[in-house]
Amino acid sequence: MTVSIIVAVAKNKAIGKDNQLLWRLSDDLKNFKKVTSGHAVIMGRKTYDSLGKPLPNRRNVVITRQKDLKIGGVEIVNSLESALELFENSDEEIFILGGAEIYKLAGKYANKIYLTMVEAAPEADAFFDFVPYLSWNLISQTAFQKNEKNEFDFEVMEFSKN
Repeated sequence: MTVSIIVAVAKNKAIGKDNQLLWRLSDDLKNFKKVTSGHAVIMGRKTYDSLGKPLPNRRNVVITRQKDLKIGGVEIVNSLESALELFENSDEEIFILGGAEIYKLAGKYANKIYLTMVEAAPEADAFFDFVPYLSWNLISQTAFQKNEKNEFDFEVMEFSKN
């Protein structure tokens, strides 16, 4: 299996505040949908709560400490390791969607990252340290300009582990 992190992060490493995204980037959301559709997505419960429903056309796995949580259309596990075990005999690409705690745990398992670098430095309470991933092999890089659908300039980059 390929374990891929997918994250949009500001220059100051910010990824969220009050369990919400920090920007409106239509082109990044389109890319997120294109890249993750048809694949499994793993996220923490707070990230799931911010979405409010399972992502369509994806196998949704939510990590929580709550032992008896039930959510329709979602598989519930109690650790990242348990989530990854669901796919241990698979050759598919699995996407880690966050939040900050899950990203930290996923770093040692990830062999790919889809990194959206946003030209902003907003106030935040959730962060992602993207710096270690910049030394990985750059596969692709696409720049997007601020416009009526994208609140900030940003770059979408894909890296694979050395």
